[in-house]
Amino acid sequence: MALENMENVEVFNSEGKGRGLRATKELWAGDVLFAEPSYSAVVFDSLTQGVCHNCFKKQLKLQRCGQCKFAHYCDRTCQKEGWAEHKSECSAIKKNGSVPNENIRLAARILWRIEKEGSALSEGRLTSLDDLENHLDDLGEDDMKELKVDVHNFLDFWPSNSRMFGVQYISHIFGLINCNGFTLSDQRGLQAVGVGIFPNLCLVNHNCWPNCTVILNNGNHEAVKSMFHTQMRIELRAIGKISPGEELTVSYVDFLCLSQDRRKQLKLQYHFDCTCEHCTKGIKDDLMEAVKEEEGNKPSAEVVKEVIKFSTDTLQKIEKSRSEGNYHEVVKYCRECLKRQEPVLAETNIHMLRVLSIASEVLSYLQSFHEASDYSNKMVQGYLKLYHPNNAQLGMATMRAGVTHWHAGLIEVAHGMICKAYAILMVTHGPTHPITKDLEAIRMQTEMELRMFQQNEYVYYSMREAALKNQPMKMMAEPGQEAIKNLFHKK
Repeated sequence: MALENMENVEVFNSEGKGRGLRATKELWAGDVLFAEPSYSAVVFDSLTQGVCHNCFKKQLKLQRCGQCKFAHYCDRTCQKEGWAEHKSECSAIKKNGSVPNENIRLAARILWRIEKEGSALSEGRLTSLDDLENHLDDLGEDDMKELKVDVHNFLDFWPSNSRMFGVQYISHIFGLINCNGFTLSDQRGLQAVGVGIFPNLCLVNHNCWPNCTVILNNGNHEAVKSMFHTQMRIELRAIGKISPGEELTVSYVDFLCLSQDRRKQLKLQYHFDCTCEHCTKGIKDDLMEAVKEEEGNKPSAEVVKEVIKFSTDTLQKIEKSRSEGNYHEVVKYCRECLKRQEPVLAETNIHMLRVLSIASEVLSYLQSFHEASDYSNKMVQGYLKLYHPNNAQLGMATMRAGVTHWHAGLIEVAHGMICKAYAILMVTHGPTHPITKDLEAIRMQTEMELRMFQQNEYVYYSMREAALKNQPMKMMAEPGQEAIKNLFHKK
């Protein structure tokens, strides 16, 4: 697949940031600035048997490569399309007798492509891999040790009949992966399933309150004629009006952190000091740390400190129970925590929002929809005051909350949330994205049910009850270990 819409952007020197991208013409919310297929990409080690190695969709039944028995694909179409990238990997795995980690597999795929095509700029590429920053000089002692182990294991895996690259160049590629590896999601956009390199995207600088968002479109191979198939790609989309000459920015990290914590994370992972307006002025920090205020009375600093300490400790217990799949225990911890938080923390406080998010997700999975809907409603109200109105995280969270309310039979609130989510996702994901299409079907369903409800509530609830008896509700997806919050993947 060729790179699309590259005439919308140009490379320039961004003050204090090095190279960046800017718009060449006026753009509006929902416009695609460019689409870019991955240079190379791999599935995470833990998911190699449950995710297609070509389009990165999660599937229950996958076909295995008959030769190396390692790679898995949706069908023959995906296997055929992925063969160019898998061919050298396939013979190296057979020869080696074992499979290296995801970083080594990605480095190998990149270097096989360089061996085949060279490293010069090809059509539509704004930068070569050689010109991208590797930040090797910024690595800490432990990261450097890990990189040396990866290079050593890479050299053991690399076939003797392939072109030999120097250790310095191999280290450069590992450095690129370390700070520019883009997190790939499954087709539902809920779980991180792999990591890929997208060179043009690497030129887009960070801002905590950006004017663009990046989404992954896993492509479509379901059309009968292959000429209508689309390849997996990332799309850089405008989330508001952009003027000609304006720098294009995306957020590398989730906005729902205090400015000092975002800056710390950006420095640690991407090796720069964020100077965006939201960080320098601490915009919205007051809301994220807000406490309850009734008739001018606030809880004491001591009480607030105690509740935040309790929240932090409880979140660690929650993560442990969640990783073990002990969801009833997760719910117990969430209830305890919210009981302590509610009299003290405001609805926009990030400690409360984190617990509300987990509680609503896990309770939906356990089919306790009424309690889940209450928590998800509070969560969305908090998010609306913090996130950019066209933030993809806000859209996905509102969609999940709407579906939870629908399952709970709260059709009026459900339809309102579904419509709100649909408006956001039309901007962040676009009308043809699988998630937007799914949401459109839900929106039509809730609209029909709402009309029925408004005409006769009794008939609506009777029909709903009968429908549920005949066809049990589908279970919600099992709660993931970690929602996708960061743009780039850190090993």
